[in-house]
Amino acid sequence: MRPNDLRSKSENGLPLVNAWLSIPSAYAAEVVAAQGFDSVTVDLQHGMMDFAQAVAMLQAISTTQAVPLVRSSSAEPSHLMRLLDAGAYGVICPQVDTPEIARQFVAACRYPPMGNRSFGPARGLLYGGPDYFDHANHTVLTLAMIESVEGMRNMESIMETDGLDGIYVGPNDLALSLGERPGASFAPRVEEAIAAILAAARQRNLMTGIFCADGDSARARLQQGFSLVTPGNDVGSLGSELRRRLERSRGGRSLSGHALQPAAREGGGAGGY
Repeated sequence: MRPNDLRSKSENGLPLVNAWLSIPSAYAAEVVAAQGFDSVTVDLQHGMMDFAQAVAMLQAISTTQAVPLVRSSSAEPSHLMRLLDAGAYGVICPQVDTPEIARQFVAACRYPPMGNRSFGPARGLLYGGPDYFDHANHTVLTLAMIESVEGMRNMESIMETDGLDGIYVGPNDLALSLGERPGASFAPRVEEAIAAILAAARQRNLMTGIFCADGDSARARLQQGFSLVTPGNDVGSLGSELRRRLERSRGGRSLSGHALQPAAREGGGAGGY
């Protein structure tokens, strides 16, 4: 089976940088994946793509060295199994608030006896290879999103789930759950919660991922101890780069003639969830 370089790099302690796709375009997916990211995630929770578009995007990512990941829309088993059958080499599952959800998530991603995934890997065989079944359980990555007060309350039991490879912090939803504002930077209590999740996961030798507003915050999260960072998504990157070029073209003024606001200059944390 084709190896999962993200898993092996993580086991060797290498910092991992992940790209994030919300725009339903295989062409854009290929362009992003060709930039040198360790992995590229197709977002089916907040992204605008349907399943057929997601498959085409996974195919495009597969032409590069980047590992194809997905963020599922839920922990619903048939949804998860279908994404893996389409060739995803890892799943970031949102709203894993309880150990029961965590167990359901992991079980759907593992063939018996480790789980209850149904066999029919379709494109998984094409991408992974003819021995896909023999190695999939130890190749496909499972990352549970902890992004709520309830998830934090249950995080230790969630992290003890057999077969779970890592956690992924959704900082904006976590901020909302704590009664704070989402954005590119967070209130102290949100940062304290993020640090607590990170510490608990590292104690269990789990992969630790987090969504970031930009490259600077991603670098800071790596220095904090996270192993997998996402420096924004395609929507935010496209918008911020276009604004930057517009500003330079017009001497610091937008198309309407008004001075650009700081949030516009920084991308406003677009897509940071």
